Amino acid sequence: MDKRHFDVELDQLRQKLVMMATKVEILINHSIEAIRKRDAAAAETALAMDKEIDRMEIEIEEAAISLIARYQPAAGDLRFLVGAIKINNDLERIGDHGVNIAQSAALLAGRPDVKVLADIPWMAGLAVSMLKDSLDSFISGDSEKAREVCTRDDQVDELKDQILRIVLTFMMEKPDFISSGMTLILVARNLERIADLATDISEEAIYIHHGKVIKHGAEQQPEASGQDVVS
Repeated sequence: MDKRHFDVELDQLRQKLVMMATKVEILINHSIEAIRKRDAAAAETALAMDKEIDRMEIEIEEAAISLIARYQPAAGDLRFLVGAIKINNDLERIGDHGVNIAQSAALLAGRPDVKVLADIPWMAGLAVSMLKDSLDSFISGDSEKAREVCTRDDQVDELKDQILRIVLTFMMEKPDFISSGMTLILVARNLERIADLATDISEEAIYIHHGKVIKHGAEQQPEASGQDVVS
């Protein structure tokens, strides 16, 4: 294996993944802003970014597979490439959930404000902070930050359940709220999935940098030898 060329291409792949992560984070923030302000223009901005993210996902996956096929890396380098493919897919799915939220915001645009909307941005703030910290942990190799992200997932789940209870109560008391209520339920579920995927990214970050599998409650140390990837 030509290590010098491989390292250059590996770094280029890492930078593309970071760039995609940044765009996904921007898309999510636009979607949340659209929900907060019931702003159709902000929703359109988010929707316009999705095609670029889809294109980047394909490019990154093809580049990672090509590196594996051409250089046949081992240990930490292989772990990084396999993890990068998984994170790449998670980011694309997060972008899709952001699109769903933006579409919901467009539906809510112009409708009367409701009290439950105050809880949606709170849940969104938690989900976005988890996404940001999961990406930071991937870039820096900070396993403590990654583990802390995983612990926050329960908070998002609890807040989603709280929002569902409030929305359902509104829908029973005010039949004219049913359409908006269903839209808000979809928003809450998409935010929950973003938090779940941020947790997945954190778990992959720990695996990439430290070779430990923590998903499904596991704490396993692979026996494969070799150096870890250092960002």
